[in-house]
Amino acid sequence: MNATTQYLLLIYDNEKLWADMPAERRNALMGEYMAFSKSIRESGHMRGGEALQPTQTATTVRMTGGKLLTTDGPFAETREHLGGFYLIEAKDLDEARAIAARIPSVAHGIGCVEIRPTVRF
Repeated sequence: MNATTQYLLLIYDNEKLWADMPAERRNALMGEYMAFSKSIRESGHMRGGEALQPTQTATTVRMTGGKLLTTDGPFAETREHLGGFYLIEAKDLDEARAIAARIPSVAHGIGCVEIRPTVRF
């Protein structure tokens, strides 16, 4: 690909919806994720990506008053949590949006995707 930008597609889902989803539907959605991943890998857009463990496995680290503070869980209380990401290469934001719209969580209306261009060092 010529003259491209890398974008991080951050997938936010409601973990409770996934946990309460019947296994058959959850497995079907995961199959769609596998097919989507394969399609963007084959098109040359995908540079990386992973699903994340549930938020209960998260640890947040911050400096407060000169002391390191470590807490269990995500940074903020919210219904949607970061569940995974794709690092893609696209010619522009419009192409990145079109790719993000095909992510199963977005396509099925159960989550959203934040698109962030990266800064290459």
